[in-house]
Amino acid sequence: MTRSGRVVFSEMDEVIFGMPAAASVADAARRAGAERVLLMVSGTLHRQTGEIAQIRAALGHTCAAVFDRVPPHTPRGAVIEAAAMAREADADLIVTIGGGSVTDAAKAVQLCLANDIRSADAMDALRPVKGPDGAFGPPPCNAPSVRQIAVPTTLSAGEFSAIAGVTDERMRVKELFRHPRIIPRAVILDPAITVHTPEWLFLSTGIRAVDHCVEGICSAEAHPYADAQALRGLALLVSGLAGVKQDPSDLQARLDCQIGAWLSMAPLASGVPMGASHGIGYVLGAAFGIPHGHTSCIMLPAVMRWNKEVNAERQALVAAAMGFPGEDAADVLDAFIGGLGMPRSLSAVNIGPEHFDRIAGQAMGTPWVPRNPRLIAGPEQVRDILQIAANRLHRLQA
Repeated sequence: MTRSGRVVFSEMDEVIFGMPAAASVADAARRAGAERVLLMVSGTLHRQTGEIAQIRAALGHTCAAVFDRVPPHTPRGAVIEAAAMAREADADLIVTIGGGSVTDAAKAVQLCLANDIRSADAMDALRPVKGPDGAFGPPPCNAPSVRQIAVPTTLSAGEFSAIAGVTDERMRVKELFRHPRIIPRAVILDPAITVHTPEWLFLSTGIRAVDHCVEGICSAEAHPYADAQALRGLALLVSGLAGVKQDPSDLQARLDCQIGAWLSMAPLASGVPMGASHGIGYVLGAAFGIPHGHTSCIMLPAVMRWNKEVNAERQALVAAAMGFPGEDAADVLDAFIGGLGMPRSLSAVNIGPEHFDRIAGQAMGTPWVPRNPRLIAGPEQVRDILQIAANRLHRLQA
């Protein structure tokens, strides 16, 4: 565990939890001094529920426009389209209601507005650059002035980071755009609005948040500040996800999941890197269209098994936080994921050995695989992890 370091607190002003979304959005927009709000929302939530209409009504005349066309994995084209609508509406605030793709799109829109980016190709200028310390940060650019309020409906927790994951359609590669000002100025956690989220999506993104906790706890760069929040977040997620699976109407369980997801981001927000589960997951999502929650369901136990020889003591903390002290953490995670009805092998999402070379090569280019706690020197080690993920379900059923 790292015993020295630097924790930089974000430019987020507030987190509101357990309160109705519509009134909370209106209050937060008022505190922000907003006069023209662009709503960026889930298309399904917009078309099939009354939630967006309620938020529009609460905003009143300050709601200037609604954008509801962000596909999964946040392609650049959708970011550019939303930024154009924001310019046309002269928006001074963006409010997002939806999952991680919508949240990340609005973060990227902020950078596009501040730097007059008007085409997908022009987003190349926003790519992060490596600093003198080797860490990636924003390129020389204007800081966003149009900020964001986020109302998440899933548990992937991207609203708590200053990173936007955006897919470059030219190469089908997910890139991370960074700037400290793109973190939302406010996040509103309303468990009631999440009842519309499909069960598979809510539960699988909950495992994505579990992945944040686990890879943060198990990192070679872990530190006590991050541990305290990630361990508590993991416990809340485990109990909350089990509660929602048993009773989808249990709002307290849903709120526990939301708070657990919030806490899950403490490692990343305080400088602890993620590992191979996240890195490989980026490739599976961008190149093969697999939902990020499902990538974590499949890859996290496999990565834990591969890493155990170097971080068994840290993995023991995971098993204890999940209520199974002394047991193998990868086995505990695998059983928990299976109990939620989530996919647990690459074959379950139609990924076979013929894809492994491509996945392994691209994974080496992600920011997280090189910082995995057990050294991954090249694509061959990634292939070893993929083989574990391919064989795991068959071994458990044998």
